[in-house]
Amino acid sequence: MPENDIRPGQSTELLKELHILTRDGKMNQDSRRKLKQVYHLYQFIEPLLEEVGAGGTAQSESPSGTPIRLVDHGAGKSYLGFILYDLFFKERPAGSHIYGIETRAELVEKSHALATRLGFAGMSFLNLTVEQSITSEQLPPQVDIVTALHACNTATDDAIRFALAKRAGSIVLVPCCQAEVAATLRKNKATALASPLAEIWRHPLHTREFGSHVTNVLRCLQLEAHGYQVSVTELVGWEHSMKNELIIARYKDLPRRRPAERLNQLLQSLGLEELRGRFFSAA
Repeated sequence: MPENDIRPGQSTELLKELHILTRDGKMNQDSRRKLKQVYHLYQFIEPLLEEVGAGGTAQSESPSGTPIRLVDHGAGKSYLGFILYDLFFKERPAGSHIYGIETRAELVEKSHALATRLGFAGMSFLNLTVEQSITSEQLPPQVDIVTALHACNTATDDAIRFALAKRAGSIVLVPCCQAEVAATLRKNKATALASPLAEIWRHPLHTREFGSHVTNVLRCLQLEAHGYQVSVTELVGWEHSMKNELIIARYKDLPRRRPAERLNQLLQSLGLEELRGRFFSAA
């Protein structure tokens, strides 16, 4: 395979353990696509990590800077966490840590075993629900960055709720398979059709696509209503993945009133008031 498919400093042994590379170092098209997505996401996360790490450089005894605490919510097999650790965290000072949170115990066990085998001492994998993760003493009271890569349906909202509770400085989200808002639009369609706006989601295909779009709009307003500066972009080209939206939020203590009003107005206009509790979660 071409050398430039793998970033400098990346452990080929890790990529073999993650089954991105075969034992003889080969990579198929599906693995190449997966690796490209994770690397592209890393390019967005790396500046955030460097910013946190530089925060205490002047007072730090370590030339590598301030310890960083990152939580990967809905970690799955922890592809992202392992690659972040291999490319960035293993060179950081003691105290830098990646926490992978996952509800499937078998995946947590496998990730823990792999981290032990690779000597990645600054990684922990926790079998916790969202509610448990917010209050668990296994996690610090405040974290620097929260990520959620392809967290399906409401798992992205769970990651946001966790990030707000932990006062995360940055939040990086790649949402996936959003169905809750579409289901609510569908349920309330008969009432909503009194408004011409309902034509936007009258047809089932439009309900699904519009519901997905609106979900992310609501998430952005929710984050802005908590003082975050939000940007939305593509993760990779559409030829690689249809689940392609990347939301990056950085806490800037911005004015909250206007986005909160817009969020409330949008929920009312679309007949989504019953979801208010989800999008108005407290920090």
